[in-house]
Amino acid sequence: MKINKIEQSTPNKLIYKRFLKNKGAVFGVLIIALAIFFALFAYVIAPDNTPNANNQVTDIQLENPGFTQLFLLQRKNIFLEERSVLKKMWSGETERHKWIPIDSYEFVKDSMSYKLNYSYKGSKSFMELKDVLYPLSQSSPNGIQTSLDGRIIEEDAMVLQNLIEKQHLKKRTFLLGTDKYGRDVFSRLLIGVRISLLVGLIAVIISLIIGIFLGSMAGYFGGRTDDLIMFLINTVWSIPTLLLVFAIVLAFGKNISNIFIAVGLTMWVDVARIVRGQIMGLKKVEFVEAARIAGLPNFQIIRKHLLPNIIGPLTVVAAANFATAILLEAGLSYLGFGIQAPTPSWGTMLNENYGFAISGKPIIALVPALAILFLVLAFNLLGNGLRDAIDVKS
Repeated sequence: MKINKIEQSTPNKLIYKRFLKNKGAVFGVLIIALAIFFALFAYVIAPDNTPNANNQVTDIQLENPGFTQLFLLQRKNIFLEERSVLKKMWSGETERHKWIPIDSYEFVKDSMSYKLNYSYKGSKSFMELKDVLYPLSQSSPNGIQTSLDGRIIEEDAMVLQNLIEKQHLKKRTFLLGTDKYGRDVFSRLLIGVRISLLVGLIAVIISLIIGIFLGSMAGYFGGRTDDLIMFLINTVWSIPTLLLVFAIVLAFGKNISNIFIAVGLTMWVDVARIVRGQIMGLKKVEFVEAARIAGLPNFQIIRKHLLPNIIGPLTVVAAANFATAILLEAGLSYLGFGIQAPTPSWGTMLNENYGFAISGKPIIALVPALAILFLVLAFNLLGNGLRDAIDVKS
């Protein structure tokens, strides 16, 4: 009965079953799925949904995880158009308020008094209720106070007080504390996963395009074509990866797209070597010889008969390259050659906060380091699981 069941199973189903038996690989897939979810919905989940989670409140810098603070949200005197839901999800929403950390407050007719936190503790400050709620226009006709959109402000004081208590007094808990600029570490960590996944994805795509093309040409045609491509592969192979990335970034600039391309251009060598070896072994098989005799063009033979048979090894090397790309980007950003502030790359977060690891605030440096560790580990576990599942001999 067991033999019949195996015979009826397709190769893909057998690979899937073998993969599910590998607990490490399944754990890796779960971590990657969670990272993708956070990347897609980072600005929805993050407590600080401003672009790059860069809302700086310097009075609450370097606070411990779990820190809770009451804030007065004063409306800035700027007029901002409403952004679409997709734009908010992709790049966040510009902060309309100034976040003022306070200890206590009370209303006094048309104004409110509050005690500022930390260095100003104990001293009282005053602010008009309208100044808290609306973006006020500097020029008001006939002394009538208006907002920037031309609206005349004439609500009763009690109405304004209720609006402030409902919408402009917020208590926020910082799950992972704050950094030296008073930014929410948890929000920056969530948004930072986008950079890691994007650099991995783009680098893998670039490496696959270049590596598959050159590797298939070398393996299929052989001769001088193979010698020339192998000379190029060995030349690139001999240059230290990090040094090559440095050279590309310095030559073309430190913007995000150049960094993605630079990482991708250093990783195609592994793909090309694997593709070359696989195609050299497959091109003499009977079905390839039959395709040649039938008069099919060489590129069609490569595309339809050879490449589909090496998807397994390519999947494994792609997963490994994904992990390598994440490490490369983090290393570049840590050294100051990668993603530039205020974009919250995990490597940039390490660069900004590594000094606090030995000064009583280790969590700020440990959090991005552990995030890098788990994501890289997840892709390595996935690669190992795919290799074991696809390997028929095992």
